[in-house]
Amino acid sequence: MKTPVSSAAAAHGVAVQIKQLQRIYGERAVLQDISLGIAPGEVLALLGPSGCGKTTLLKILAGLEQPSSGELWMGGQCVASAGSSLAPEARDLGMVFQDYALWPHMSVAANVAFPLEMRGLARSQIRERVQQTLALVGLLGLGPRAPSSLSGGQQQRVALARAIVARPRLVLFDEPLSNLDRDLRESLCLEMSQLLRSLGCTAVYVTHDHEEACVMADRVAVMMQGRIQQLDAPQALWSTPAHCDVAQFLKLGAIVPARREGGQWMIARQPLPSDLRPMPAAPAGDPLPGARAARVLVPHAALQLGGAARPAALRLQAQVLSQQYRCGQFHTLVQSEWDVPLQLACDQRLAPRAMVEISVDARRLQWFAAA
Repeated sequence: MKTPVSSAAAAHGVAVQIKQLQRIYGERAVLQDISLGIAPGEVLALLGPSGCGKTTLLKILAGLEQPSSGELWMGGQCVASAGSSLAPEARDLGMVFQDYALWPHMSVAANVAFPLEMRGLARSQIRERVQQTLALVGLLGLGPRAPSSLSGGQQQRVALARAIVARPRLVLFDEPLSNLDRDLRESLCLEMSQLLRSLGCTAVYVTHDHEEACVMADRVAVMMQGRIQQLDAPQALWSTPAHCDVAQFLKLGAIVPARREGGQWMIARQPLPSDLRPMPAAPAGDPLPGARAARVLVPHAALQLGGAARPAALRLQAQVLSQQYRCGQFHTLVQSEWDVPLQLACDQRLAPRAMVEISVDARRLQWFAAA
C-alpha cells in the first residue's frame, strides 16, 4: 500500500463534537452521557468488550441510528439529536465494514467508483480518481477483477479504497480486520494508519483488539457498559490506567486487594516497605491518603523470578501453574501467596507445580480506590 499523496490531493478532516449523548432501548441505556471532541485529522479508536456500546456510537456517527438525547456536531453543524438526524449520504463520510460489504456483481473498479458516481463526477474524473486510489491501497491493475477472485486482505483494501475515494471528511471503521489472520491484520493495520494520516481524514475506528487500537489511533476511548472509562493516548492508557476496570480489560497485570492496618498498608498479610514511593503517590508516599482499603495493580513488568535484592522489593512464594514460550521468553503463570495468579516472563523452563520465589517491585504498583 502506497501512502504518500500530494498536499493538494489531501483532504481535511472534520472536527467532531459529541455532547452528552445517550441511546436507550426500552429500559436499557446502551450509551450513557458520552461527551468527547475529535480534532480535524485525528484518528480515534473506540476500544471495548462486546456489548459496551462502541458499535452503537459508530452507527450514530454514521447516521444509521439516532440518539435518544444529546447532540452530535460535525464541522460546526448539528447533524444528530433526539429530534432530527442528517442522512448518512449528506454527512460526507466513508465507512469500512467488518464483512467488506462489496457488491459481488460489480468489478473492483466499479465498487470503488460508486461513491463518485453518486456525486455526479465526470467519467474521466472517476477513472482517474479510481486508478489513483487503487494505487494508494496497493491494488493498481486489479480494477477489472471480481471481488470474489481476491483474497480477504485484498477485498478489505477494496473496501478501504471505496471509503476514501471521494476524500471524505470522516472515515468510520467497524472492526474491519477481525476476519483476517494475525500477520495480515498487523501489516494492514499499519498501512491503513499511515494512509489515513497522509490523507488528513478524521477517523473513528471500532475494535476490541488492544494492539490495533494502539497502532491506529492518536487517542483511544476505552468503553464499558455504555460509558467512556478513559480517553487517552495509547501510551498513557498502558502506563497510567485511570480505573481498575481499564487495567483489567487491557490485561496489564493482576489486581489484588490491599488494606491499611495501624497506618501500614498490607497486601494479603505482607506489609509494604517503608521507603515505598508507589504510583500514583502523595508527597508522603501514601498512595491513597485516608483510605482504609484499595485495589492494587501488579504489572507484569514489576515481577521477577528469584528474590533479587532491590529497593522496595516484596518477596513471594509461588507455585508454577503453566508456561508458554513466546518471543524468546517463558511467559509463566504462578499462583502466589497473595491468593491470585500472577504472570511474569523468565528465561528458563520450570517444572509444573514447582515452588519458586518471585520478587515484586513495589514502586511499580498502581493503586485504585476500593470499589
